[in-house]
Amino acid sequence: MPAMVIGSGLGDVKRNPLFPPCAPKTVNHEDFFNECNKPAWYFVAKDYGHVDMLDDDTNGIIGKATYCLCKNGESRKPMRTFVGGLVVAFLKAYMQGDNRDLLAIKDKHLRAPVELKFDYFV
Repeated sequence: MPAMVIGSGLGDVKRNPLFPPCAPKTVNHEDFFNECNKPAWYFVAKDYGHVDMLDDDTNGIIGKATYCLCKNGESRKPMRTFVGGLVVAFLKAYMQGDNRDLLAIKDKHLRAPVELKFDYFV
């Protein structure tokens, strides 16, 4: 079964000294990708945090905690746009047999709203 892992460059960075990072090394997206079978895609958004794909306005105690517990990027909208585009491209590739968009993102022929730390395909 094809897999796609989307990681965040700030996931292993502590937001404050009281709590650990939201996605610490050895139990984060990199480890998850390394456990995936082929075919697998791996993208890491460099300047975004573990929960930056959520809405800008998150209500309730859990919603507010996403700003206190996890290191965040400057804005969540670019990460949401990026994740949405990747999911659509991935589903088109494996549900409809059209991998042009996914390859264009990987090869940087399409402009992504976030800077990729790296991408990898096996």
